[in-house]
Amino acid sequence: MQWIANTAFGLEGQTGRDLKRLGIDGVRPQPAGGVLFDADPAQAFQANLWLRCADRVMLVAGRFEARTFDSLFEQVRALPWEDYLPRDAAFPIRAHCARSTLMSPSDCQSIVKKAIVERLKRAYRVDWFEETGATYAVDVSLHGDVASVCLDASGPALNRRGYRTWTGEAPLRETLAAALVLASPWRPSMPLCDPCCGTGTLLIEAAFIAMNRAPGLTRPFDCEKWGFMPQEAMRRLRAEAMEKYEEGKARPVRIAGSDISAEALELARRHVAQAGLNGRITLERRDLRDVTRTDEAGVFLCNPPYGERMGDRKAAAAVERQLMLLRERCPGWSLCAISADMSFERNALRRADRKRRYYNGRLECEFLTWLAK
Repeated sequence: MQWIANTAFGLEGQTGRDLKRLGIDGVRPQPAGGVLFDADPAQAFQANLWLRCADRVMLVAGRFEARTFDSLFEQVRALPWEDYLPRDAAFPIRAHCARSTLMSPSDCQSIVKKAIVERLKRAYRVDWFEETGATYAVDVSLHGDVASVCLDASGPALNRRGYRTWTGEAPLRETLAAALVLASPWRPSMPLCDPCCGTGTLLIEAAFIAMNRAPGLTRPFDCEKWGFMPQEAMRRLRAEAMEKYEEGKARPVRIAGSDISAEALELARRHVAQAGLNGRITLERRDLRDVTRTDEAGVFLCNPPYGERMGDRKAAAAVERQLMLLRERCPGWSLCAISADMSFERNALRRADRKRRYYNGRLECEFLTWLAK
């Protein structure tokens, strides 16, 4: 079967590498976002369980050119929906349109729904579907007049790890946080510190990586209720992931964070507890100007407040200068920061050694790395 792992712009490469590490073949990053791959249903479940940077895993039911609504209807109706959807399936429709002749998501939703119903009427010889069973959400995306029709195997987006039930100001998505950890020079054997830790997302994602914890370990996926998915294999894969995490708990973890906001730190402590990481992450209230490290060289990794979030560019510039001063008073430590402030390097008075571009929601950001001196 062909599947696609949807990602935010810039995360396709990391998602492709994660899929290859799972032993999955035919990995093909897509220019419009996402990674196509070939896998059996058990491997697709494994992708849901282990992908750290993807938004969703979806089964590709069909891809075709559609320039008219009639064409969209006929080609969707021609797909073998009875092979996927049982008679009682709930099949809500989502639609997205970009640079396409067909630019009405609501019309595309209605047409795709009608086409599937017409196909299932013939297959099951009924005129009405109650939709009381398992959810098989259908995602139709039109980009450049090419329609991709998929079944969403994930359900809630994969950034919903289950540990973050409260959010502070401008939260960082879990999937992007994991990508930043993986793109940084930090390795699990090294200390990691977030001096602007907010509600703790970067710290928790780093701990998951250090302890080999599957990000989807404790959450369900819609595909677990699909009739054609291998129930025994999925239970085994989840049990194996739990075993790897239990083994990972024995590894030393040196991850710490600080923030000046007592409210943010309280949320961080709640999230750490809900992630099952009490005692593994050190949190303290501390002004950025007072942060220092005297232990073995490591990595400072942060999502500092910047102008768009603070509403005060001067205050953001002061934070950026303080981050560079922090690096200077901690020899051997690297500094990594994500920011939408394109004057970050100028404010820090030092050019970054590495730069990558990401999107935090709809906000275009740079991920800047100053390597250890």
